[in-house]
Amino acid sequence: MPIVLTSFTHGTLCHGCAWTIADVDRLALHVAQVALGQSRHVAKILAGVNVAPPPTSESMRAAAIDLLTVPAGADPWHRDGWIFQTISWLAANRANPAAVIRAPHMILAHKGFDGLQLEIEASSGLVIAAVIFEDKATDNPRDTIRNEVWPDFKLLEAGERENVLSADVSALLITRPDIDADKAIENIIWKQIRRYRVSITVSATNASPAGRQRLFRGFDAVASGDVQRRRGEILHIDQLRPWMASLATAAINSLNAMAVADV
Repeated sequence: MPIVLTSFTHGTLCHGCAWTIADVDRLALHVAQVALGQSRHVAKILAGVNVAPPPTSESMRAAAIDLLTVPAGADPWHRDGWIFQTISWLAANRANPAAVIRAPHMILAHKGFDGLQLEIEASSGLVIAAVIFEDKATDNPRDTIRNEVWPDFKLLEAGERENVLSADVSALLITRPDIDADKAIENIIWKQIRRYRVSITVSATNASPAGRQRLFRGFDAVASGDVQRRRGEILHIDQLRPWMASLATAAINSLNAMAVADV
C-alpha cells in the first residue's frame, strides 16, 4: 500500500489519520490506473487480490494523460484537486476495506460530494453510516476548513441536499447487487447516520497534535454528537504544487510505460 495511516484522536473534537506516502511510484501507478477508469481494479489490488491489470487503449491513455495535464496558461488547482481526491479514496479503502466507497469522479471540478462511503450492518442490511467527504488540496488549510468546509457541513446538518445524498447512496448501492438497496436506505434520512470526513493537505504547522487541534477547531460545533461523526485526515506536504506536479508527471510516465508494454 503506498499510503501509511497513523491514527489519532483528539478527545471529543474529532478522530482520524495522518497519511504518509510510503511509495511514490506505487501511488503514481494507482493514480494513473484511476485516471484510466480502472478504479475497480485498483480496489481489488488494495484488498489484496492478485489480478492482472485490464487492457488499455491508446485513446484511454491519451484521455488519462489529459486528466493529469494542466492546460497551458491554466492554474493547477483542478488537476491537483482531482489527484488529492484519488489519494483520499485510496486512504479510505486502506482504512475501511469492507465499506462501500464511491470511486473518484472522472471530471475535474465535478460539483457534488467529493466522496461518499457507506458502512452496511451485516445483520440488518441497513446503511449504518453514510460518510460525506470533503477533500481539499490547499496551501491554506485552516482558512479553507473554516470558510469552505464548515459552511458546507452546517448546511448538510440542517437538512439541505438530502435528496442529493439519497440519490448518491442509491447509485452507489447499484454497484453492490448483494445488498438490498431499498432496505439499506430506509434510515438514510436520519441525521445520526450521517458522518463527515474532511481530508486536507497541511504544512508542518498543522502536522503536530496541537496543530491538528487548531486545524479542526469547531468540528464538534458543526456536527454535534458522537466523535465518530467527525473524521479529520491530513497529508503533510511541503511545497504542495511542485509535489503534485511531480506526482502527475510520474503517473503520466506510468501511462507511457503501459503503451510500451502493449506494443
